[in-house]
Amino acid sequence: MDFPCMNIFLCVLFLCIACILNPTFSLESCVFPAIFNFGDSNSDTGGLSATSLITLPPPYGETFFHKPAGRGSDGRHIIDFIAQSFGLPFLHGYLDSLGANFSHGANFATGGASINGGLLKVGGFSFYLNIQYEEFKQFKFRSERIREKGGIFATLMPKEEYFSNALYTFDIGQNDLIGPFLFNFSVHEVNASVINIINDFITNVKNTYKLGGRSFWIHNTGPLGCFASSLAIFPLGERDDAGCVKPYNQVAQYFNYLLREAVLQLRHDFPQAAFTYVDVYSVKYSLFEQSERYGFEHPLVVCCGYGGKYNFTIGAFCGDTITVNGTQIFVGSCERPDVQVDWDGAHYTDAANKFVFDQISTGAFSDPPIPLRMACHRNTSFFNDHMH
Repeated sequence: MDFPCMNIFLCVLFLCIACILNPTFSLESCVFPAIFNFGDSNSDTGGLSATSLITLPPPYGETFFHKPAGRGSDGRHIIDFIAQSFGLPFLHGYLDSLGANFSHGANFATGGASINGGLLKVGGFSFYLNIQYEEFKQFKFRSERIREKGGIFATLMPKEEYFSNALYTFDIGQNDLIGPFLFNFSVHEVNASVINIINDFITNVKNTYKLGGRSFWIHNTGPLGCFASSLAIFPLGERDDAGCVKPYNQVAQYFNYLLREAVLQLRHDFPQAAFTYVDVYSVKYSLFEQSERYGFEHPLVVCCGYGGKYNFTIGAFCGDTITVNGTQIFVGSCERPDVQVDWDGAHYTDAANKFVFDQISTGAFSDPPIPLRMACHRNTSFFNDHMH
């Protein structure tokens, strides 16, 4: 065998080995024409702000958008990076109807939202996951009618086939867990509520499947005990090695355990769909545990806040103007948000969100370990087709 032929032979051999060792190597990348997202403030791109219940003033949005953009951050959320990775525009909030273009999907996530409220079934407001599902159901129905009428508004709606070919993303659950702690519920009580929370989550995912969803990308919840707000509210709570409130994180881990089991069951029950469980908890926790390794500084300290050990004081929130000893002080941002993890005591910075996206998009933190660009491939057949 001459030298060129040997090179070709080795290349073919390498490709065959690569396909066997890494089944994603042989799969085509998915083409998602649209994204439909469900969640809370971690992925809200303008829904809550549109309701005027809460407005996010400057310096929110300063790093990327250079103005408030309906996001609880100085820039983008993980969902924004997901959209960008597929060459899609940022998702408009379903509730943010003014000037919105829904041709490539819609975002039903709303700040403060929960799956079912956990132990806090009444009081306050929450665009529960069931409400977000009903909004999606209405959106799908009304978009069909709008397309039938034609005209300019039809161009702002997703095409019919987009609903079955879209990526459906979920990032919700932390408010069901953290909310009860604000009302002095015990860890045991919150843990006992998790099974009902998960059951409601399953119901809404099943209903979304019935409306045509086939590719599901499901985030678990992050380390609740690492935010400055948790540290301030629970100053005497037991700390872990990263300085986070240990009981809060343990509750999050229990929720994540049951959520993963639920996703495995969904995969079994609906073999025609692709369900990917994404462990954002581990990636986010690494930002607090090993911040310097990843180029971040003082991970427990808030960028946009005021006062105290963590630059966070309850009642002095990002963008507020407060009076201290007779002097008015604007609660502004830090000099370098790009090296901070915690933006405002409850949300991540643009830089931290990008770091998380870069990690999870590879599939290294997914079950099955399939990258984001392959998330349309049915998980049940993924290993059967490529590992035998």
